[in-house]
Amino acid sequence: MTYVIAQPCVDIKDRACVAECPVDCIYEGVRTLYIDPSECVDCHACEPVCPVEAIFPEDELPRHWAHYASVNAEYFEPAAPGPRAPGGDHPLIAALPAQSPAKKEISVFAVGKEAAADADLWFPS
Repeated sequence: MTYVIAQPCVDIKDRACVAECPVDCIYEGVRTLYIDPSECVDCHACEPVCPVEAIFPEDELPRHWAHYASVNAEYFEPAAPGPRAPGGDHPLIAALPAQSPAKKEISVFAVGKEAAADADLWFPS
C-alpha cells in the first residue's frame, strides 16, 4: 500500500507534507503534488499534516477520487500518457478547471516542521 494525493491538492500545493516526509517521496508538479509509489514507505507522516485532507492510503481513497492512484503512479512512469514537460502535471490534472479560490485560504494555517518545533502553544508570544 502507498499514499495517494487526490484532487483537493490541485491548485493548493501547501507542501506541509513535503516537509514531513522522511523519505522525500513527494514531488511537485505545476498544479499539484504527487507521491512516488515506488518510494513511499507508508509511514503515515504526510496524511495528518495536509490542511485540505488530500492524502489517503491507496485502499481508502474515496470512490470519486479512486483514479488518483493511477494518476500518481503514471506521473512517475517514463512513458506517461500524453505529453508532460519536466515538472509538469499528469494530463488529467492539467485538464482540470481552476480550483476554487476560497479553497486556497485553507492553506495559510500550515506550519512547517521546523516552525512547529519552535512553537510554544501554552505560552504564545
